Amino acid sequence: MTVDSLNVFLLAGALVLITAVVAVRVSVRLGLPSLVLYLLIGVAIGESGLGIQFSDPDVAQSFAYAALVVILAEGGLTTQWEAVRPAFGIGLSLATVGVVVSTAVVAVVGHLLLGLDWLPAILLGAIFAPTDAAAVFSTLRRLPLKRRLSGALESESGLNDAPAIVLVTILAAGAGPDDNFLVIGLTVVYELLGGAALGYVVGRAGAAILRRTALPASGLYPLVVLTLTVLAYGLGAFAHMSGFAAVYIAALVLGNSHLPHRAATRSFVEGLAWLAQIGLFVMLGLLSSPSDMPAAFVAAVVAGAALTFVARPISVWASTAPFMMSVREKIFLSWAGLRGAVPVVFATIPLAEGVEDADWLFAVVFIVSVLYTLIQAPTLPWLAARLGMVPAFATRDADVESAPLERLDADLIHVRVPPGSKLHGVEIGELRVPHGVNIALIVRGDTTTVPGPRTKLQHGDEILIVAPRALRRATESRLRAVGRRGRLAGWFGEHGREEPEDDD
Repeated sequence: MTVDSLNVFLLAGALVLITAVVAVRVSVRLGLPSLVLYLLIGVAIGESGLGIQFSDPDVAQSFAYAALVVILAEGGLTTQWEAVRPAFGIGLSLATVGVVVSTAVVAVVGHLLLGLDWLPAILLGAIFAPTDAAAVFSTLRRLPLKRRLSGALESESGLNDAPAIVLVTILAAGAGPDDNFLVIGLTVVYELLGGAALGYVVGRAGAAILRRTALPASGLYPLVVLTLTVLAYGLGAFAHMSGFAAVYIAALVLGNSHLPHRAATRSFVEGLAWLAQIGLFVMLGLLSSPSDMPAAFVAAVVAGAALTFVARPISVWASTAPFMMSVREKIFLSWAGLRGAVPVVFATIPLAEGVEDADWLFAVVFIVSVLYTLIQAPTLPWLAARLGMVPAFATRDADVESAPLERLDADLIHVRVPPGSKLHGVEIGELRVPHGVNIALIVRGDTTTVPGPRTKLQHGDEILIVAPRALRRATESRLRAVGRRGRLAGWFGEHGREEPEDDD
């Protein structure tokens, strides 16, 4: 590469990145996942648009894997273990049993309705089996769901890449229905469990080292934390285990350890994850060939309908059978299985292996990912409200880098008083939060107030609370109790009771 070509590359990359960042704001206003717009940007600048040529599936696969590592690392580092722990078993079941059931159902539909031979039919099912971590994290974290549901969906999307990629790789290499599927099944189990165990060890060891090591600059901490997650992936891949499971579990452990400069680490990995998503989706859009789309459209509609309305609900019901879940929760889980770009990434594997009709398969997967994400994602808030999946009270972290908060081992919590909450009219002094917790600020409309004991809360207020980490759970329980019972909540249990969906 010459300096002149580098200059052109940097100019084009900067323009694409700025366009993609603007697309984030557009997607939020329209209620659409930004990944769809990124894919379409890639198509627009590709062979049928501005004419940029990119057709190397091997390069695409390599860059896609690297981007997925960063995306999964961000997902694990920004996930609260307390939020996903009660639903981790459900997520693991969805990531294993759900992948198998979904693959089987789509394969049967592909064989019977699309006329595919069994090998490409099973391959199609395996490609569609995983949900997309980027789509799930970006969509659901803007939607205040009950913690059991959000925890199940986030852990599923963080873990289901591992078994799916093993299936796709084996099938693309030529394994078929006549092969020993017991061996394939044992391989999937070994890779998933081995990768998860390795990620846990790397995460715990890395956290212990960082707590005992004083680095010369605060900016090095985020870099080392991210490097540890990449190390987990590399060790897993080298040991023929699931690197994707390793990186997610390592990131989950590191993100929930008491490490210095956690807020800076979170901001750093979020920025890198956005860059990875933009680069990944634009590249996949470039790799697509719009000329192949018309011939694959009908098959894509049929396959997508089978996946969304048949395979996903059956896999959810089968995966959650051992768990106590309501029909409404299962309906929401069925609709919230966003596919996004991960199936498109996995569709590059048959392209790289030279599988017959791989171009047609890639076109089918691309159409399904765009079309059904456009259908599902915007309707999730409406469906969550209709099914009663949005809690009456929710808290979230406020992203602030503060040395005093780090030293005190405290969190800055952001609380909103929702319509209908009995927090309305309650004085600050009547909240009786645990000793050591400070209600620092109230934002009401365009004004801010430092509250006193007689300050009354109102619907729509946003509250900033500084709470020592050891008292966070008790603080949230107390606020939840007052939100349900009002100022008399003391007679109904000082700490309140967890919502049913939050029980272990």
